[in-house]
Amino acid sequence: MGDLHDLTALEQGELVRRREVSPLELVGHYLERADRLDSVGAFVTLTPERARDRAAALAPGESPLSGVPTAIKDLNLTAGVRTTFGSEAFRDFVPDISDGVTLAIEAAGMVSLGKTSTPEFGSPCYTEPAVAPPAVTPYDRSRMAGGSSGGAAAAVAAGLVPVAQGSDGGGSIRIPASCCGLVGLKPSRGRISGHPMYGDPVGLATAGSLARTVRDAAALLDVLAGRRPGDPFWAPPPDASFLAACDREPGRLRIARFVEPVIADVAVDPECVTAWEDTSRLLESLGHDVVDIAVPLPRDAVPVFETCWSVLTALSVVPPEREHLLRPLTRWLTERGRAVSGPEFGLAIGAMRRFAATALTALAPYDAVLTPTVATPPLPVGALRDDDDPAADFAAQKDYTPWTSAWNVTGMPAVSLPLHWTDAGLPVGVMLAARPAEEELLLSLAAQVETSAPWSDRRPPGW
Repeated sequence: MGDLHDLTALEQGELVRRREVSPLELVGHYLERADRLDSVGAFVTLTPERARDRAAALAPGESPLSGVPTAIKDLNLTAGVRTTFGSEAFRDFVPDISDGVTLAIEAAGMVSLGKTSTPEFGSPCYTEPAVAPPAVTPYDRSRMAGGSSGGAAAAVAAGLVPVAQGSDGGGSIRIPASCCGLVGLKPSRGRISGHPMYGDPVGLATAGSLARTVRDAAALLDVLAGRRPGDPFWAPPPDASFLAACDREPGRLRIARFVEPVIADVAVDPECVTAWEDTSRLLESLGHDVVDIAVPLPRDAVPVFETCWSVLTALSVVPPEREHLLRPLTRWLTERGRAVSGPEFGLAIGAMRRFAATALTALAPYDAVLTPTVATPPLPVGALRDDDDPAADFAAQKDYTPWTSAWNVTGMPAVSLPLHWTDAGLPVGVMLAARPAEEELLLSLAAQVETSAPWSDRRPPGW
């Protein structure tokens, strides 16, 4: 059978179901690895006693991931567990309640080992918080894991947990997936509840999955998905389950593609273009029609997105006496957000809805859309961060991630797949998106791609 961490999350869940391995054994295995091997900046807080107690008390569950270890991003409220939001201003904060994501993970019988690292309030696309070491890709520990779900991605890629939840407001699941050689799934708007905080009135952000396989990502989506009373919007449930969609053939699809950056004038690294071209040929070999299209979102949408993003940053409730602890980028974005009036913010939300509607209408004839995930392979730690010039920092982030935020604007589901590797062994993701609420089709296509070009044999140094 090999080591437990060589198995997929679903295979580990099956062993628990058959009582060949106990949840306590799995938790012990992964806690030992996290304690010994977390040179990737995966965890901000480990909770070994809490994890062991929960594993020992678990009753058999219906979820295929019941008894499987995981971790919770440090943006998600977890009752009784330090939750810093990646910020020095909340270094010692311990919430009294858990949010909907944490509750869903617990209800499925999964066991969290602790909190995974995130940058301050999940804003940057790199994970270099003041409260923890930088999160790095295990394929080269001098290079970033991406952000803002960098700790979660590093944990899964290094084999410290088999699957993990992340969140994505502008690419924060898909960017780390590309950097760490993982599947990163951002679901449709309204697929996963924002209970109880509902802190994103714009509708950009959602929780989602980071996994080594498409099936594991789908199984975690089954855990996380579903509406709660009070949700302002929601996506319709799947016909059966998202995991079942992975076992269905997608049929012959019409797939749009473009490589031109959406939000920045930046040269795309040849490795990322090669990944996109190779994936196009793979999709054609699978019988799909791949069609070149123009970028569906105009550049006029960029300042509108930035206005909304800065206001969302300004909505973070930081005690005035602790604002001096915030990072320069956060302070800069907060100042921008506070300078936006209420009517200006309302107009920006309306404009973004109209930009999204135009893009969705243009993409309606296509079953999926193919782009690169990021513009270059993983960069060295610190390459994007610029505390002396936050505006330059923000611009560098846009250059690195010129496609991902488009699907947050439209609310479409999107997945980054680890389909390319540089000669130096660095992972490069490729992104597929689908119409809103069509995760089943997206997962069916992604599973077909994985079967045709499997990546499961890839292991980072130190695995």
